Amino acid sequence: MQNDVQATEQNAAAAHLTNEPALVAGDGPGAALDGAALAGRLSKGDRTAAEELVNRYYERIYLFMRAVGHNRQTSEDLTQETFLRAWYHIGQLRDGKALNSWLFRIAGNVSKLYHRRHKDRPTVDLDSIDPPAGGADGPKRAGDREQMGHLHEAVGRLPWKLRQAIVLHYMEQLTISEAADAAGIRPGTLKSRLNRGLEALREEVTDE
Repeated sequence: MQNDVQATEQNAAAAHLTNEPALVAGDGPGAALDGAALAGRLSKGDRTAAEELVNRYYERIYLFMRAVGHNRQTSEDLTQETFLRAWYHIGQLRDGKALNSWLFRIAGNVSKLYHRRHKDRPTVDLDSIDPPAGGADGPKRAGDREQMGHLHEAVGRLPWKLRQAIVLHYMEQLTISEAADAAGIRPGTLKSRLNRGLEALREEVTDE
């Protein structure tokens, strides 16, 4: 299981660097097509639909938690809490097209609450996030790892609102509309946060 998690994190980390979407469970051309049907079954209390929701989104929510700065154990705990809260608030899900943003909104609230409760503890943790093995020589892999380390550290130092915007749109590949809905803000506000976040990241890279 730990090796599977490491492989998923490596795939996602490499995708973030190359600006390509990471392939995680639940992605694919058919995922969006049955969102409304899954949402309908969830709203009726169908427990097999709840299992499908977990199977489809567990890795994405876990990677979201990792990307906003939580360590592995905390990310696993918060991911589980996200799905428990989703099931508890399932009556709020009205539109299958909003399944992504609805679930990530819950995940964001769970993460933000944790940050508030543990604001004096460091949250950025880059343990075992390595570039994929093979395809490059040792120095190149070392350089990629250093670059990813700087990226994750820089994102982790952003204020929560900017960090959330960056992760939702660029790392989780949500559209501007979906990311704004997940964050509970207007699309224009999300774009503003993205611009500020990217500018802050550019300044860090320049300073280094």
